[in-house]
Amino acid sequence: MKKYVYYSTAGIFILFVASLVILFFNTNDKQEMYPIAVTDQAAKQIRIYPAHENWNEEQPALWSWRPSSGNGFKGLTWGWGLPNGVKLRQNDVLGGQHLVITDSKGLAAIISYPNADMKWAKVVGGDPHAAELLPNGNIAVAASKGGWVRVYASSQSPEADHYAEYKLPGAHGVLWDPIHEVLWALGDYLLVSLKVEGNEAKPTLEVETLKNLPSPWGHDLQPVHGNEDRLWVTTGSRVYQYVKSSGKFEIGYPGYEQVNQSNVKSIGNQLNGQIVLTRPSENCANDWCTDSINFYMPDFVRTLTGAQLYKARILNPEYH
Repeated sequence: MKKYVYYSTAGIFILFVASLVILFFNTNDKQEMYPIAVTDQAAKQIRIYPAHENWNEEQPALWSWRPSSGNGFKGLTWGWGLPNGVKLRQNDVLGGQHLVITDSKGLAAIISYPNADMKWAKVVGGDPHAAELLPNGNIAVAASKGGWVRVYASSQSPEADHYAEYKLPGAHGVLWDPIHEVLWALGDYLLVSLKVEGNEAKPTLEVETLKNLPSPWGHDLQPVHGNEDRLWVTTGSRVYQYVKSSGKFEIGYPGYEQVNQSNVKSIGNQLNGQIVLTRPSENCANDWCTDSINFYMPDFVRTLTGAQLYKARILNPEYH
């Protein structure tokens, strides 16, 4: 009898230790998951949610924002109503973390995070679809209908309107590359790298490389976090990884069987390899929105009932 009790106690102890180990690693996994920002065009808001919780639970949002006259955007709110881009960056010039935000009605902005202090804002027009905060405090904006990529001298003042411009039909994405010190830009048919020259007050843009897309209608451009040599590139029909060192577009990456889909509006990955993706759904109000965000490796879906989501962005503040 004593021997039986001894083994039962040992077994309970082992199970207890195993439970602690599982809890430890599960907690660490959650801590390594950056939150997800979404552009909700129904609510006309940027919202931030934890990646690992049910978004339809009561008050699950970590943070939400829209411009108003009371938070520094007096005279600019007419350029808001269809938010379509958000990105988090750590910036030493501006100090701390900042969000760069765009809206199809024309607004582009830099606000501090999480305090939401307006640092720069302008109704730039042209259906801006993406923005990037450069290390020097200037902002790059890509406008799809305008067909341009601009770098505004936002480091100079909240109202600064001087800019450098590069014509790029269907411009949808911009991304700063700290390794090669270039600004990547994605258009309908081209992936371009641009050198940002001049100075902070008067920037200039010069083309370094031009790459034809393997399929048309370029849409989203993001880093492959964990691999400095690769970029996510989505088009109207495919999801590629662009390899900088070879200059090639590849589809043989981990998870491509699941995520290599048409009409992907946004894509990105957590440092643990999980991929986060949006594409339009049939039950949404128009042909570009969805109420659900798809996660792969591991697979699950996050749904916001009644939402009209365009992009979901992993809030990793690093450029790579």
